[in-house]
Amino acid sequence: MKTALLVIDIQNDYFPGGKHPLVNPLEAAQKAYELLQCFREHGGHHVHVQHISLKPDAAFFVKGDRGSDIHDVVAHFEGEPIVYKHYPNSFRETKLLEMLKEWGVERVVIAGMMTHMCVDATARAAADFGFQVMIAGDACATRDLEYGDTTIPADLVHKSFLSALKSYGRVMKTEEIIALLAAESMK
Repeated sequence: MKTALLVIDIQNDYFPGGKHPLVNPLEAAQKAYELLQCFREHGGHHVHVQHISLKPDAAFFVKGDRGSDIHDVVAHFEGEPIVYKHYPNSFRETKLLEMLKEWGVERVVIAGMMTHMCVDATARAAADFGFQVMIAGDACATRDLEYGDTTIPADLVHKSFLSALKSYGRVMKTEEIIALLAAESMK
């Protein structure tokens, strides 16, 4: 099966010192790096997705600002495909779908930030487009959310969204995905 890795929005603004820090972004980015290296080493298709805000008063991911750059842990190498997006869904008004179809991709592995927003929107869209979806839960991160007077801790937000995404694909740990891909390549 042709599989592609989508590395979504692992950008500086989500890390400590950034304009919109998440909870445990470095740990998630390190897991995403493990997946990225696996795809790089085995010649697998992989795409960096970078969010650039179009809003003139954007709080983060401002075009040209260092905060919008892809984080060094999963650095984009020259020649690697990159998709620039302006909405949570990585397919919306981008070349991502066309790129995946051109490669003959049937399944996507998703890693990135934020679990409750761009990871969720992209995973659901990928399933709607007919791709088999795998989400590397430990290679994703999110933040605390507010609802009225209630703060929902990032850990619960993360687990809730991953739980819901099981309706759209497989939610697995990075090591499980790498092991599955290795086993498939042996067949």
